Amino acid sequence: MTQHPEKKLALITGASRGLGAALAETLAGAGWHIVAVGRTLGALEDLDDRIQALGGSATLATLDITNDDAMRHLCRDIHDRWGALDLWAHMAIYAPPMTPADHIPLKDWDKCVAVNMRATGFLIPMVAPLLAASADRGTALFVDDPAASGRFMGAYGASKAAQMALARAWQAESTKTGPRVLIDAAPPMPTATRARFFPGEDRAALTPCATQAARLAALL
Repeated sequence: MTQHPEKKLALITGASRGLGAALAETLAGAGWHIVAVGRTLGALEDLDDRIQALGGSATLATLDITNDDAMRHLCRDIHDRWGALDLWAHMAIYAPPMTPADHIPLKDWDKCVAVNMRATGFLIPMVAPLLAASADRGTALFVDDPAASGRFMGAYGASKAAQMALARAWQAESTKTGPRVLIDAAPPMPTATRARFFPGEDRAALTPCATQAARLAALL
């Protein structure tokens, strides 16, 4: 990892595409150093190319957030090299195909629990001390999905609701002590996740990820 002590530091989990990638580009363009976590090396390298074109900098971490040891080592590396973290934006999510509740394959349910619920619960205690060491007490950002409910969305909706319940509990608990926990309701965006649920939708009518990223960056 390259040290950039003069820059604010953002850890973005789920940075390879969609809103996570757009937020990484937006913050990098504003002078942040980005630690971009994703499972797909090619997508992260494309992100890095775009960030460099903006004059920004990033550290790429091709990791699966459900790998406890890998994420533990990443957080330790952040501590050893930078000593603190200014922002954790948790954008990683798993959305299985739409399925009736009585037909959800166990593998899809298990992956929803692992990515959307368990990984979030594992990462909060790992990241919280890094945010606490920030001069600004640090910020954790979660994005709710108002569309994560209804027919054929049982696994995604249930696991996303659990993730948000955990984030809201942390938000209430840290009001006085920090970090600042922001929870934002995302508008419909033309992401791969949404395309799995609404394949025939007019994507031109949706909010571009870059527009939403700019709004989130303003909150930060």
